[in-house]
Amino acid sequence: MSLEEAVSRVALNLERQDFVEVYAHHDADGIAAGSILCTALYRKGIRFRLRTQDRISPASLSPDTPAVLCDLGSGLEDLPGGVMVIDHHIPRFEGELHVNPRLDGIDADRELSSAGAAYLVANELGDNRDLAGLVMLGIIGDDQELAGKNLEIFNEAIGESVITTGRGCRLAGRDLHERLLCSINPYLPRISGDEMAVADLIETAIREDAIENDTLISLIVMRISPFVPSRTLASLYGDRYSLDREVIPDAHSFTAVVDACGKSGQGGLAASLCFRSVEGIGEAWEAAQGHRRRVIRSLSEATGKEKQDGFYEVDETSVASDVADALARDTLQDQPVLVAARNKELCHISARAPDAPGINLGDLVHEAAVRCGGFGGGHRKRAGATISCARIGEFRDALAKMGAA
Repeated sequence: MSLEEAVSRVALNLERQDFVEVYAHHDADGIAAGSILCTALYRKGIRFRLRTQDRISPASLSPDTPAVLCDLGSGLEDLPGGVMVIDHHIPRFEGELHVNPRLDGIDADRELSSAGAAYLVANELGDNRDLAGLVMLGIIGDDQELAGKNLEIFNEAIGESVITTGRGCRLAGRDLHERLLCSINPYLPRISGDEMAVADLIETAIREDAIENDTLISLIVMRISPFVPSRTLASLYGDRYSLDREVIPDAHSFTAVVDACGKSGQGGLAASLCFRSVEGIGEAWEAAQGHRRRVIRSLSEATGKEKQDGFYEVDETSVASDVADALARDTLQDQPVLVAARNKELCHISARAPDAPGINLGDLVHEAAVRCGGFGGGHRKRAGATISCARIGEFRDALAKMGAA
């Protein structure tokens, strides 16, 4: 089935409903996807309830209540009949109401996020082109490219004056101090979380009572270059996007706030921003700052220990994914990264393999997790699993053997 046919099928099914339960993954892509869909349902007069979660259990879904999973569900094989899925992860769900670009041969790691897929469904329900700016949260949050379907949506948004472009520093924050101190995407070793280093950089970059941006970027590069790959340096400056219909126009900042709020358990607050409510902006920024500081503390602890095997442990499940992203993307690694966080008897693992061509990490993690009595999956280079803490060693061994095969 083509992507267009799947979009049409799900949209037609939604139009038949009086009420829909919407579940969204708790990161920027998932919350943007859920918010896009719910806005379209609201405009269509269809009642809904939106909930953000880090994972979904098929047992929690009632076959009697229409449900749509956004950025969730593709990796589950035992969802109740009638459940709708809008996702871009490696698919195992075989239901008929399934929008996933991978099923149409589209590279969903690069060219279409769940937010983008939800936008296609939303426009099938009505004219919702003004929501195209929210698709940028999926593109930026999942480190995708402006290519394929993403580029089509982006060009439409430019034409509709929903997005305008510029160039500049891409760090997220309300002011320069926050952008430097709380930077986790990219993570800036010897700067992120270091008040004295940040103060020194700002003071040195001031010329005639104003920040000289070229000097600032040069100072950052000189400080972090011994500790990071070239892609981290390249990510500091480049294309910026203004989301002209949204409550936080800077796309990188909006993505960071929504993502951090969702992962820190305040998904409702994050979604309210996507619904264009200005009431919670201050609270959302503070929540985002707190989450980013926790990520930086965990990164500092992780990078301060000698590691030979790419395996790290953190104390909080809420930071594991961001820590894994930063370690794999912004530190000098020569192997896949695993970050584990224990929660009572269960261990949540975030796996990353950004520079491992030919490896489908989502499939490997899924198989290793199933062998250990757990579950997992994801993308080709980014994946996650949940297993018993007692079987961490077994999981690591299984993953290593399959990766070497």
